[in-house]
Amino acid sequence: MNSYRAGFIGLIGQPNAGKSTLMNFLVDQKVSIVTAKPQTTRRRVMGIHSSKEGQIVFVDSPGLIQADRGLNGFLAQEAEDVMRNVDALWAIVSVDEEKAEDAKKVIELVSSQKKPWIGIVTKTDLQEKAHRVLILKDLIEKKGGKAFAISSVDPDEEEKSLRQDLLQEALKLIPESPAPLYDVELFTPESARNLAAEVVREKCFEHLHHELPYNLAVRIIKFDEVAKTVPHLSIEIIVAKESHKGMVIGKAGSVLKKIGSDARKEIEKIMGEKIFLDLKVSCREDWFSNNRLMKELGYVVTDSKD
Repeated sequence: MNSYRAGFIGLIGQPNAGKSTLMNFLVDQKVSIVTAKPQTTRRRVMGIHSSKEGQIVFVDSPGLIQADRGLNGFLAQEAEDVMRNVDALWAIVSVDEEKAEDAKKVIELVSSQKKPWIGIVTKTDLQEKAHRVLILKDLIEKKGGKAFAISSVDPDEEEKSLRQDLLQEALKLIPESPAPLYDVELFTPESARNLAAEVVREKCFEHLHHELPYNLAVRIIKFDEVAKTVPHLSIEIIVAKESHKGMVIGKAGSVLKKIGSDARKEIEKIMGEKIFLDLKVSCREDWFSNNRLMKELGYVVTDSKD
């Protein structure tokens, strides 16, 4: 490939299909937060791979859902907007999809966009679902896409080789460009501020249970990178019911301490230095149904019916 290429590739799939894990693997950095719970990704996140041949900007999108109001309406619009504005698409389908038609819907949706695309079958390490790999690959190929398969565990040498194959395949899908779209030293255009907030939300997903993680939001109150001793971050965890505050804080602050400790270590890796992290918990009753609060938190739904 002689000409330089640069462009955006949207990762499209059902909630918990492995899109974020795949993007982190391809970029070889942690950009998207990953948890075992579906709908962890709330807004598009970009990861960049740069080489002499070109620059690929992977766009991780929220899982596909049907909704037009509130937070779910925002998630649905984010995924649609990603599909509209990228140069190429990857259909991400997992062997553990709850319903076979869910995977079929993703493949049909991506192939109908009239953009260059391929299909990736994820979580192939789930032995009890191994028979589904060929079925999903066949569905992808019948719609005219190239099919690849990848596990979700720590990659071995074979998968590292697959990473190179996928990156080469990605380059073929994006347009020629006179120059890279971003500084080639970057692995994401996301700010440290946004990444820090997302890390805190990831740790909330890991340490909280039932519907609670889905009903909370995170926002930065203070992000002082030039504080006298170490950068000072003050982050607010917002819950939707007063009764949820105690659950996030835990007995004698035990749960909040775990969230804070894990988040601080992860943010320090991102920033490359020690930080001071202060977490606060507050209640904004049913924030996800309130347009004004949704906008304050950056979840803007256009053409709202409210």
